[in-house]
Amino acid sequence: MSDHDSPIKTPKQLILAVALGFIVPIVVIVLLTKYIGAQTRSGAGSSALTPEATANRIKPVGKIITEPEAGQQAATPAGGAKVVRTGAQVYAAQCAGCHAAGVLGSPKFGDKAAWASRIAKGYPALLTSALKGKGAMGAQGGGQYSDDEIGKAVAHLANAGGASFASK
Repeated sequence: MSDHDSPIKTPKQLILAVALGFIVPIVVIVLLTKYIGAQTRSGAGSSALTPEATANRIKPVGKIITEPEAGQQAATPAGGAKVVRTGAQVYAAQCAGCHAAGVLGSPKFGDKAAWASRIAKGYPALLTSALKGKGAMGAQGGGQYSDDEIGKAVAHLANAGGASFASK
């Protein structure tokens, strides 16, 4: 009937092949888990779980210093006095990247039409926008420049656009 010769010729051989096909892999898996599970590991009763070892593993690797500690001086330039930058210096370093070219809709330096509506809101509103951010402009407060220096840059920008804010 068939030209195909099978190595399994009787039902007894078929049952034996199927049983061994299931049993052998299960036995191999059980033996592997016993072998892996029998390896020694540090755990209960070892010195790895002592409170001192645990505290040593989770101790901080550094700390953030926000105020000088007792006996330390705050970092200042070599002359000892803090350098206060002018509005033009802060503008050139921090603001000109966007305001010189009008990037992302920022009003260009000296563009009286673009600055008119902003100047009408007043210096405090402009300063708040600069310090806290507005639109695509990120917050400038808390960075490398003091709030007073950012205020001087705001006055410098607005005055170039037609305002007459005093440089605070």
